[in-house]
Amino acid sequence: MSVTLRQLRYLLAVAEHGQISRAAEAVHVSQPALSVQIRDMEAALGVVLLERLPRRVVLTPAGHEIVDHARRVMSELGALERSARVTSGLSGRLALGMIPTVAPYLIPAALPLLRAQNVGLDLRVREATTEELLNDLTMGRLDAAVVALPSGEDGLTEMPLFEDRFLLAGSSTRIEALLAEGRVPDPSSLTPRQLLLLDEGHCLADQALEACSLDRRDTRVDLGASSLSTLSGLVAGGFGLTFMPEIALAKELSAAPEMRLTRFPAPEPKRAIGLVRRESARGQGWFEDLWQLLKMAGEGLVAEGVAAARGACAGGGETA
Repeated sequence: MSVTLRQLRYLLAVAEHGQISRAAEAVHVSQPALSVQIRDMEAALGVVLLERLPRRVVLTPAGHEIVDHARRVMSELGALERSARVTSGLSGRLALGMIPTVAPYLIPAALPLLRAQNVGLDLRVREATTEELLNDLTMGRLDAAVVALPSGEDGLTEMPLFEDRFLLAGSSTRIEALLAEGRVPDPSSLTPRQLLLLDEGHCLADQALEACSLDRRDTRVDLGASSLSTLSGLVAGGFGLTFMPEIALAKELSAAPEMRLTRFPAPEPKRAIGLVRRESARGQGWFEDLWQLLKMAGEGLVAEGVAAARGACAGGGETA
C-alpha cells in the first residue's frame, strides 16, 4: 500500500489543529474516516506518526519529519496545478490573499476590471494578516497576495502597486485642538493615549506606531478594533485619533461624514502596497495581468481618497 495525497492532506490537517475531530471538520470528512486514513498511512510507512492523548494528538518525531515532507509535496502539487491552469493570462481559478486594511477597498474597485478581463475567472479571495497570507503563499494555498512592502520573506517576487499615505483622523473638536497652535502636528508629537489602533497583527497598526516612534505598550487606549470602519466611527464620535490610509478615505468618509482629517507635514507617513508571489512561479502571464489590473484599481482609489480628503481636511492640511 502506498501513501496517497489524501492521507498527506489529512495528516497536515491534524498537525495544524492538534485534534482528530477538528482536523476532520476542516477537511470535511468524518472523524472515523480520517482516523482510518492516518492509520493506513502509518502502516504503509511502518512508523507511528501521532501520539494519541485523551483530548488531543501530538506528532511523534517521525510524524514531524513526515509533515515537513508532506508540506513540500503539497506545495509542489499546487505549483503543478497552477502551471497547467494559468500559463497565459488570467483564467481558470485564482487564489488571492489580501490584508484587511486593503481588501474592503481594493476588491470592489478591482472586481469590475477583473471581470472585464475574463468573465469566467474563478477568483477566490482570502482576507488575513500579513503573516497568515505569507504562510499560505509559501505553502501553495495562495497564488499571490497583496501586502505592505517589503514583505521581509525570502523566496518571493514583489511588485509595487501604489503608495498609500496616512492622514490623521478624528472629530472636528480634536483635530481643531491639535491645529490651534497654527501648525500641522508631526506624528511623533501625538500623545500616545489618544491613539486608537487595530488588533495586534494588523500591519497598519505597526506602521502607525513606527511613524510615531512608539511601541504598542506606550499606548494607553487600545481597543483592539478589527476594522478601519470601526475606528472611523469611534474617532468621528470624539473617541481618540487614528491613522487613516488614503485608499480608505472615500468609503469611510461616506459612512462617517462627521470625521475630520489633517495631513501630516512632509515627509508624510505612508506604506507601499504590492503584489507578491513565489519566485518559483515563473513564466506565468497571469501575474503580470493581475498586477496591472490591481495597480490601476489602487491608483484610482488613491485619487478618490485625495479628492475626498479635500472636503474633510482642517487647518490647511489639504495638500495632495
